[in-house]
Amino acid sequence: MWIGNNFVKQFPILATLSQDEIRRLAFRTEFYTASRNSVIYNQGSKSDYIYFLIEGTVKLCVHTDDGRELIKDIVTTPSMFGELCLGGEVSRPENAVVMSKDAKYYTIHVDQFRELMFNNPMLCFNVLQLVGDRLIHTETRLESMVLKDAKTRVIDFLKGLLTKQGRKVGFEMLIKHSFTQQDIANITGTSRQTDTSVLNELKKSKSIQFNRNTILVRDMARL
Repeated sequence: MWIGNNFVKQFPILATLSQDEIRRLAFRTEFYTASRNSVIYNQGSKSDYIYFLIEGTVKLCVHTDDGRELIKDIVTTPSMFGELCLGGEVSRPENAVVMSKDAKYYTIHVDQFRELMFNNPMLCFNVLQLVGDRLIHTETRLESMVLKDAKTRVIDFLKGLLTKQGRKVGFEMLIKHSFTQQDIANITGTSRQTDTSVLNELKKSKSIQFNRNTILVRDMARL
């Protein structure tokens, strides 16, 4: 699949690339498709590629010694991920696994992307801003885990989904997603039972309606 201006427009981080740089990027990227539960990279594997997700959803997760999964972040379309190798990361600290039915993404070797950065200071700035935003997001999630109760964490997760994926339907907001209730529990650091209880409580209060792949937020003020 060919990379061109339409691809670049999906990723603001690449907005400063010239036409010549876009052509060089196109020749250096590889295109992949993957199905649900496919592993894009494993924890401990070499950090030598950067990824551009153009379709689907990917979870970045780790597993505890007792086998529990903790989802560190959710990558939605369009997003760049795996970028910490640009700052010297040698091996992946987590697994990247496809959550949606399918995913489509491009890869570029870290050395080739560094070459683009070397010749484009604004691209360097954009990458630094992306990394900074990700660090702030990580700190916010850590504070939430430590300082907030389970119900608040689940509600914060729903609000985050609304910001990233919500679509206005009349006076309500619709979220289409590929999360199981166990996924939501793994993201929010709760149990599945707690997650189910919170969602049912919100449903009973007519704040939301939900099924396997959609959440309809009826009243933002009640969240």
